[in-house]
Amino acid sequence: MCGIVGYAGGRPALGIVLDGLRRLEYRGYDSAGVAVVCDGELLTEKKAGKLANLEKVLSERAAEDPAACGASPLGIGDGTTGIGHTRWATHGGPTDRNAHPHVSPDGRVAVIHNGIIENFAKLRTELEEDGVEFTSDTDTECAAHLLAKALAELRAAGQPDGPQLLAAGMRVVCQRLEGAFTLLAVDAGVPGAVVGARRNSPLVVGRGDGENYLASDVAAFIEHTRDAVELGQDQIVLITADTIEITDFDGQPASGKDFHIDWDSSAAEKGGYDWFMLKEIEEQPQAVADTLLGRLTESGEIMLDEVRLSDQDLRDVDKIFIVACGTAYHSGLVAKYAIEHWTRIPCEVELASEFRYRDPVLDRSTLIVVISQSGETMDTLMALRHAKEQKARVLAICNTNGSTIPRESDAVLYTHGGPEIAVASTKAFLTQLVACYLIGLHLAQVRGVKFADEVAAVVEQLHQVPGKLRELLGRIEPVRELARELAAEPTVLFIGRHVGYPVALEGALKLKELAYMHAEGFAAGELKHGPIALIDKGTPVICVVPSPVGRGLLHDKVVSNIQEVRARGARTIVIAEEGDQSVVRYADHLIYVPRTPTLLAPLVTTVPLQVLAAEIAAARGHDVDQPRNLAKSVTVE
Repeated sequence: MCGIVGYAGGRPALGIVLDGLRRLEYRGYDSAGVAVVCDGELLTEKKAGKLANLEKVLSERAAEDPAACGASPLGIGDGTTGIGHTRWATHGGPTDRNAHPHVSPDGRVAVIHNGIIENFAKLRTELEEDGVEFTSDTDTECAAHLLAKALAELRAAGQPDGPQLLAAGMRVVCQRLEGAFTLLAVDAGVPGAVVGARRNSPLVVGRGDGENYLASDVAAFIEHTRDAVELGQDQIVLITADTIEITDFDGQPASGKDFHIDWDSSAAEKGGYDWFMLKEIEEQPQAVADTLLGRLTESGEIMLDEVRLSDQDLRDVDKIFIVACGTAYHSGLVAKYAIEHWTRIPCEVELASEFRYRDPVLDRSTLIVVISQSGETMDTLMALRHAKEQKARVLAICNTNGSTIPRESDAVLYTHGGPEIAVASTKAFLTQLVACYLIGLHLAQVRGVKFADEVAAVVEQLHQVPGKLRELLGRIEPVRELARELAAEPTVLFIGRHVGYPVALEGALKLKELAYMHAEGFAAGELKHGPIALIDKGTPVICVVPSPVGRGLLHDKVVSNIQEVRARGARTIVIAEEGDQSVVRYADHLIYVPRTPTLLAPLVTTVPLQVLAAEIAAARGHDVDQPRNLAKSVTVE
């Protein structure tokens, strides 16, 4: 989610690190910071906002003190070892104090981090009991203090300063951490070395001539070298100007996978994909996993990010409104099925642009769940403010820490999908679904409808979804081939029932957004009430079929609907659960998805529709990432 860069070599590190951060700013733009080791000192600077804010501060610093530590034009020294970070805020708002790097109290150690440390609260309490004073709200600062403590203890035990000391200290830290993380660190007492570590978060090594690089993405160093090393899970890497040493967390020698980058710098930012959207579709397994990280406490309770509502407040809720726009609205439609099923609380889903104008009946016992990827969606923000005026309680689902909607809400659950560059939403949709499920489970648990073990069982099913998504994406090529066949079609229709109906709406929206095609989604049972008149010979109809397991009647109804359109000449494209043989005879094209419980099925059934829309758009020659007339964040009402 964040951009990280490390450099050890013979050239001034600052310029190289800043150049790498520019290429990674798409990964995070809430704040930026750098640390350079220069003549035994650790020089740092960090600033909230985009990278340009940091560069401005550095330029001003250089103007004030031209003689500062060498000839650096930006006033932070000409040391040849450095690290840099662009942040996508998770723990703690996007402020100067929460920006990376985080520095140990003695000023010797600087740490930057990508990911989420799940047990940070426990670690922070432990450190504070030892007298450590924290200066930020981040989980990362725990790692900085732990590393400084480990290095001090290793020195006290007689281990000499040097690169191996830095690596040994990082191993000690990683054995204490839980969650997903990439860490980079430098120590003023160990010039010429940068240490990195990874677990469930990307880190790649750039192999240069007399210099080496670390980064979250090859885009950071592609202008300097195209020889890279992919690190494995739970590995520590130590770089100097001339060496790259890899071990596991226990200190045993390990190896990475060498590869050569044959993309240009523009393609490197996209990970070699032609479009950001295709890259973001592939990132969905990790985005779902990240959104689930740290949500279940040791006692089996769901944990939200910021809750300014008591359990009694939630017990008092007698009605729920989910308010959102576009794709977020579709995630709310899915959530309605899950929330009502788990909590038995009436739940309505409203378009934010319509909500306040119809004068909804709200009071203190109404819970408003607002969903916004950016946290700045104006329609949703105005609906939120109207709800607050009526004394309703508001819970926000958002992907952007510190944005307006979370700040004005009573509780927040952040999705940890990372930046989404393509305008059409993909991983934001899946992570919003996960967040909605978690809220439903949290409400059910607080109200006593579900016990902790029942909640844990559903969360475990959610934890299985990333693996299912990887499996599905690994065999998605037939969907791409089908998309190229459909590129010349004038219209595509989508049908589904239950949670498949919002999936049909989302699939149609993606096709409209990207391919500029006429596309409509229908509740399958409504076909015979009018829309079936649209069916002509060869009309593509995409049918989202529910699992036959536990929902046999629902499944059979959808199969009947498929027969209805097929009898009128439709070309049927069926999305069904693996092993469902009953649909084979009615499908002109069959797309199997991994078996998933019915309420959670949209997490897998949506993905083929995303791929289909992107590939049709590309085949029609359209800009997949920036479709016409659309903007990523809608800040007007």
